[in-house]
Amino acid sequence: MSTLDDTRWDLVSRRQPADFLYAVTTMGIYCRPGCPSPRPKRQNVTYFLSCAQAEAEGFRACKRCDPKGERRAIAQEVVRDACAFIEAEETIPSLESLARRSGYSRFHFLRLFREHTGLTPRSYAEGVRARRLHASLVSGARVADAVAEAGYGSESRVYEDTGKLLGMTPGALRRGGVGETIRTALADCPFGRLLVGATETGVCFLGFAEPDDALLGDLRRRFPKATIVADDAALTGTVEAIIDFIEEPKAALSLPLDLRGTAFQLRVWEALRQIPPGETRTYADLARMIGNPAAIRAVARSCATNPVSLAVPCHRVIGSDGDLTGYRWGVPRKRTLLARERALATAAE
Repeated sequence: MSTLDDTRWDLVSRRQPADFLYAVTTMGIYCRPGCPSPRPKRQNVTYFLSCAQAEAEGFRACKRCDPKGERRAIAQEVVRDACAFIEAEETIPSLESLARRSGYSRFHFLRLFREHTGLTPRSYAEGVRARRLHASLVSGARVADAVAEAGYGSESRVYEDTGKLLGMTPGALRRGGVGETIRTALADCPFGRLLVGATETGVCFLGFAEPDDALLGDLRRRFPKATIVADDAALTGTVEAIIDFIEEPKAALSLPLDLRGTAFQLRVWEALRQIPPGETRTYADLARMIGNPAAIRAVARSCATNPVSLAVPCHRVIGSDGDLTGYRWGVPRKRTLLARERALATAAE
């Protein structure tokens, strides 16, 4: 029969995360079970439940796995400062200047920044610039003015990378849906009020669990210059399909969609649609699915901006520790959806 120490040693030997610490008597240090340091000999290992216990016995914290979180806290502050500096600058700061500001070498700073943001400093700065451009265009600024204010050297640079930056041309974004008609339908569903918005191409907005005015306000912010008309009759089939899915999510919610976002967002949303009902993925899994394993935070932001919940099932993404994390329409509803999907998937086996 295996003992508690056997279980703990198995986790240490496989470098698995766990809620205890181990100390190496021959080294005088204590570590997290997932520490990347060479595995010690079992006879030299003892276990503790807290840093205070380990230190009371004379052990010091490992510098590699940082069991007290001190080095990580310092690194997080360095990265937060760098991000704030990038946000405040009109042009993209050089890696040299950012590293010099942090007090670390270029290599060390770059590693820290990528580890904590999933991006290089330049990629982060490009994202800041793209958000500035997006905000200016949505507010109605002339394309030339928006390009200059965002820090781009010329309009040609923006038009060359328009798909990557905006997911559409600057002019189309500036128009904010002008000339388009979005048909809407409001209905009651198991999660409260439901709003569906659709263009000629397909569903462009799907929201629920808020008052009608809040849902319509969200849609108008996304398409500030579109003509929005109520047309319950035209969307009857769509609304029925959504309500059926909420009540019994046994298959993917298949609807014609009109998704608008950056190229990165579209990749994330497409990956979300590949997760089968009854299954979940972590943000790290999703980042790997799109071929960019370091972009975990950017993936999370894309999930949060998903305009068509349920059809693009962001509720199937969870934290690395299994926590349901945040959900635009409330964690209890996320829990309910996942429980229903799992029950139906199990029953079908």
